[in-house]
Amino acid sequence: MIERDDLKAGISAGILTEAQAASLTSLADSRRGARENLLPGDEPFELFKGFNEIFIVIGLVILATGWSSVSAIWYSQQITNPQQFAIGFGLIGIAVLWLLSEYFIHRRRMVAPAIALSVLFAMNAAFSLTAYFAQPFMVAQEDYSSLPLPFAIGTFALFLFWFRFRVPFALAMIAVGLFIVAILMAATSSGTPQSPTDLFLLSADGPFALITLLLGFGVFAVALIFDMSDPHRVTRRAANGFWLHVVAAPALVNTLALTLLESESALANPLLLFILTIFALIAIVIDRRSFLIAAIGYIVALSMTVLDGEGAAATILILGIVLLLLGAFWERIRAVILSALPFLPLHRLPPSNRVVKT
Repeated sequence: MIERDDLKAGISAGILTEAQAASLTSLADSRRGARENLLPGDEPFELFKGFNEIFIVIGLVILATGWSSVSAIWYSQQITNPQQFAIGFGLIGIAVLWLLSEYFIHRRRMVAPAIALSVLFAMNAAFSLTAYFAQPFMVAQEDYSSLPLPFAIGTFALFLFWFRFRVPFALAMIAVGLFIVAILMAATSSGTPQSPTDLFLLSADGPFALITLLLGFGVFAVALIFDMSDPHRVTRRAANGFWLHVVAAPALVNTLALTLLESESALANPLLLFILTIFALIAIVIDRRSFLIAAIGYIVALSMTVLDGEGAAATILILGIVLLLLGAFWERIRAVILSALPFLPLHRLPPSNRVVKT
């Protein structure tokens, strides 16, 4: 084990610079903090560090509720121009939330307040910009041409928020914001979706499902870039990848699975099983369980569609057993799969701590 005195000796000998030694020390401390209480195969995941963060989140929610109520009362009594009120309300809210983020995120490094402030910032930007730019009469007539601009500006504002504070959860909301903007732009030219399932059915009218599929692949690619830049998952880049996978997995699995389930082809169900298996392998190789979790619901749906009664019940029972085995032996199974795929860039993937004997 290399200790701090060894690093100092390395600096004196000219092997390391002071900046390199500081970076190496920071990385070692970060790895210990992220991994010291985790078993092999576990993913670092943190929603809050302590109850004080929950306490602060509750305070933020109450503050936002109180501000909205006071503003509504003031609006009903004093304001005659709704658009001016909307932009004023938005600018004040954005400024206050930005200052709170400087303290709780940039200075205190709190996790749960960072997520709460990201959500409040996105809601404030979306509400105020939509109220200022949107045309209610056009929206009432299913003309959504006035909506893409405010949502695009709001998504860009959220990107600036992420660029400053690097909140991983904000990246997931940015991906969702891009999806909303793309769907609204498609709705202005191709008409509105007839039902929510049209967003995932490639056989439905309009380009909505194709947009969802392309978004899923794009977000998945960006998530992989973050993951492969931090294979040991000790920095915030890994958390960025996690939240992007949470968005990408449902977009991909929903579109492919629902399209095949709605198909009357004899090859639809076998092809769906094959695709779900591929998703499971991808999840294991990149050491991300979100893809596997997204596929579970469709395995159950497939069993209920193809099988009846005892057959479906037995399939669900087997699925539960398989998931428990994966949870118990995830690392060993992953080591076997990685050893069978030597062409993968293993140095860019999370390392497997199991040694597979051949």
